[in-house]
Amino acid sequence: MMKQCIDLNCDLGESFGIYTLGQDEEILKLVTSANIACGYHAGDHRVMAETVDLAKASGTAVGAHPGYPDLAGFGRRAMNIDPEEIYDLVIYQIGALQGFCQSKKVSMQHVKPHGALYNHACADQEAAEAVAEAVAAVNPGLLLYGLSGSELIKAGEKKGLKTVNEVFADRTYMTDGSLTPRSHAKALIHDKQEAEHRVIEMISSQQTEALDGSLVPLQADTICVHGDKPEALDFVKQLHEAFSRNNITAKAPGEFSNE
Repeated sequence: MMKQCIDLNCDLGESFGIYTLGQDEEILKLVTSANIACGYHAGDHRVMAETVDLAKASGTAVGAHPGYPDLAGFGRRAMNIDPEEIYDLVIYQIGALQGFCQSKKVSMQHVKPHGALYNHACADQEAAEAVAEAVAAVNPGLLLYGLSGSELIKAGEKKGLKTVNEVFADRTYMTDGSLTPRSHAKALIHDKQEAEHRVIEMISSQQTEALDGSLVPLQADTICVHGDKPEALDFVKQLHEAFSRNNITAKAPGEFSNE
């Protein structure tokens, strides 16, 4: 069996003030890319600084995780924001994390929008182009993460950015390749064995089964694991064991080519 490479990314740095969320220090030792919250949907200046330090210590690639200005809703609520404002808020948040990265001599690898902003940009061309243009304006060398085959990936490619097609370990898919809305009873996969099986299938066959039983083609460059879940650490360990059994190597996108 040919050895395959996959990036394993996780949304981290989502604690805020006195509120602690996730097991960042331990998870950072196991994932290959970290999407660090930039203060709008979660995180704050201290948490951002500490998370960059932890990522540097663990050798984990760092990326900005910009979201809507929605701390109360964790950035998962849709907001009526026009493309011009999306462009500005993405630049603002990338710049905030970039400051910490520069001060700590850490290279920023990528940008991955969060939550409702991610979903909107993956489905809407204008929003996608606003995000891609913001990334390119700050640093055209940054990788842009987006849902596999989505408008965000298309916008990034159109802008000349290197894109990373993302698939999800704990989410189900619709027939068109979009994620099942969180409002749906079967949006989330709670069985870790089922999630593991789907991950290996997505990597090995570049497809997954939709809710209606049809097969959805996709490109799996990176797997997302949500760090806010209590079981996230155990699941990341489980994935590493599965990767070992299936001759799969976890690496950050900057360390392997998808050509």
